[in-house]
Amino acid sequence: MSLSVIPLVGLKADHFRHPLDFQATTTLKQMPGLDILVRQVLGNLGEQFFYLDNIASSILVGKQQLPQLHDLLLDACRTLDLDPPQLYVRQNPTPNAYTFAMRGKNPFIVLHTSLIELLTPEEIQAVIAHELGHLKCEHGVYLTLANLLILAAGQLSPVGAALMQGLQAQILEWLRCAELTCDRAALLATQNPRVVMSVLMKLAGGSPSLVSQLNLDAFLAQARAYDQSNDELGEMLKQAQTAQLSHPLPVLRAREIDRWSSAPNYHRLLQGQLNVYNGEADHQGGWRNW
Repeated sequence: MSLSVIPLVGLKADHFRHPLDFQATTTLKQMPGLDILVRQVLGNLGEQFFYLDNIASSILVGKQQLPQLHDLLLDACRTLDLDPPQLYVRQNPTPNAYTFAMRGKNPFIVLHTSLIELLTPEEIQAVIAHELGHLKCEHGVYLTLANLLILAAGQLSPVGAALMQGLQAQILEWLRCAELTCDRAALLATQNPRVVMSVLMKLAGGSPSLVSQLNLDAFLAQARAYDQSNDELGEMLKQAQTAQLSHPLPVLRAREIDRWSSAPNYHRLLQGQLNVYNGEADHQGGWRNW
């Protein structure tokens, strides 16, 4: 672990949960039977399927296998006060990472090789910490449902699609909010906002041959330009642009990290003042729902 990174012993999810995540999760918890349905019907099958798939088709990271990635995982877990999950590396040309856990049972993280090739070690650790954020916040139940809905979107009949549309919209809304919380976990683990924002910039439009030419300050300027389109038509187009996305737009995620890194709540956490989130605004500029 870097000597400049402060371990956050006793850190809880509600110490850093994004307000929009707090609101969206509360709404989902009010839907009767949803949590039990996903956990009991899909949980055991999903865990076994993914475990066998990972063991057969990916590389399990450990002390003797890709030890530098293993160290990045352990360091991030120590900082976030979390037990290490399994970490796999999978050959895939699309830069991506994902996690699976049903309330902490057999959790794992998968990194695609193309993502590793795109990022620096610090940035890889930020991605790992983002995925750890899902585990820390026990996002597993709803995250599983979101992934299933995304996979099934094109497989349903018109009637089935219409019935699922409302649930899918609500789950995707929750997922976009949850991703903002996990970006905060990435910041807490690296304690360097420019590292986290650089990951988002590279995911938006980077490649191994272009990274040396990318400019983070110019990328943040994009976010300010996006915010300036705030007339009625602009807001309608923004809503339409994001309604079917599983993640907030990269420039907006970077803007949120930029804001939270200068917010009092973030600095209190680094000083060991682990005050439970109380629903008050904790970043500059208010809350924005995507």
